[in-house]
Amino acid sequence: MSLPSRMPAVAYSSPGSPDVLTDVELDVPAPGPHDLLVEVRAVSVNPVDVKLRRGADPGGQPRVLGFDAAGTVVAVGEAVTAFAVGDAVYHAGSIARPGTNARYHLVDERIAGHAPASLDWAEAAALPLTTITAWETLFERWALTRESTGTLLVMGAAGGVGSVLVQLARQLTGLTVVAAVSRPEAEEWVRGLGAHEVVDRRDLVAEVARVAPGGVRYVFSPYSAGMVETFARVMTVGGSVVAIDEPEGLDTLPLKERSQGWHWEFMFSRPLHDPESTAQRELLDEVARLVDAGVLRTTLTARLSPVDAATLAEAHRRVESSSTIGKVVLTAS
Repeated sequence: MSLPSRMPAVAYSSPGSPDVLTDVELDVPAPGPHDLLVEVRAVSVNPVDVKLRRGADPGGQPRVLGFDAAGTVVAVGEAVTAFAVGDAVYHAGSIARPGTNARYHLVDERIAGHAPASLDWAEAAALPLTTITAWETLFERWALTRESTGTLLVMGAAGGVGSVLVQLARQLTGLTVVAAVSRPEAEEWVRGLGAHEVVDRRDLVAEVARVAPGGVRYVFSPYSAGMVETFARVMTVGGSVVAIDEPEGLDTLPLKERSQGWHWEFMFSRPLHDPESTAQRELLDEVARLVDAGVLRTTLTARLSPVDAATLAEAHRRVESSSTIGKVVLTAS
């Protein structure tokens, strides 16, 4: 297959509103030893895209965002062993490399998975970043198993990560899953994903006491600012939080009295600091098997097209409104 030397992409050169996203043309990258060159068929938008677009200054150089993709392998590096040209893959990539909002994208084979055969491109592209985050939260940060019991409170349960976390916890552990939401449509969504109980996040202490009078053992937190004391109140002695955000000046001292813990989950840790690990490829392959077996489902709720600056700007606006349920996905034309 003969590849073009140039490709369309969407980038930004200075931080700002969604309108800073522009259509550009860039060189098609050449694979390194462990790289897959993927022809991108669909991408999804995550809060990290919004955060970087707003505040990370690329110094006038075009920076391509995007940390989810599904597509076809069109070239491989000389050391690649797990994939071949023509394979359908899905992946989240690395925050240290150019993103997926382009016709072609390079990803290290050790952090890419074989796409679920039962999903289309958009349905698959909804999953990688949030799936890796949710999986690592449950099975690495908390080291849970199928035999694990207790109660899990999922904040932001209708969001991207929460929508996967609810499913994984319900299907692959013995936990009681409590989903915190604030709207009727979000409640309907999380119940459909398998939440045992649903609480109103706006009155969290009273609501958790209603469904879990003894407190919850685990709390997943995508938005932690101003919440530490509340989490301390709703958790059991020895309970713990896993958080994925980074609120400035966070004080976790309120957790000390009940010997409670605070942990961080950052799905880019392995690509950045443990590049030899194949754990993310293995978990994405396992999730693909679970999807194809009907155990898990995609979290796609909105499809947009094509992958260009105007459409991505609309997707960014939806995500930064904090009102989306599930994932917004863009498909290539």
